[in-house]
Amino acid sequence: MNACGDDSSSSEKVDCDKALAEIYLLLDRECAADREAEIRQHLKTCPPCLEEYGIDEQLKQLLARKCGGDHAPDDLRTRLRASIRKTVEQRGGVTISRTEVSIDERTE
Repeated sequence: MNACGDDSSSSEKVDCDKALAEIYLLLDRECAADREAEIRQHLKTCPPCLEEYGIDEQLKQLLARKCGGDHAPDDLRTRLRASIRKTVEQRGGVTISRTEVSIDERTE
C-alpha cells in the first residue's frame, strides 16, 4: 500500500516512494516528459506526496535566493579560463586566443 492509501496494483500508478525519490529530478526539470506527467498526476491525487513536493520546492527556492547570487572570484574565473583553454588545445589541437565564460541566472 502506498503512503497515500492507494493500494492499486496498476502499472500506470506511481508508487509514493518512487515519486518522492524523483522529486528533485522533477524540480530540476531533469525528468523525461512522460515520467514528469506520471509524477505530476500522482501529486494531484496524493496529498502526502504533494506536501513533500511543496516543502522540497520551497527549500530549493530558499537556497537559490540565499546562495544563488554569489559570483566566482575573478582569480577563480581566470584559472578556469586558462584550464579550459589548455584542455581544448591539448585534446583538440586547437589554439584559443580568447575565452569568455558567462553565467546567467535562471528565473522561473
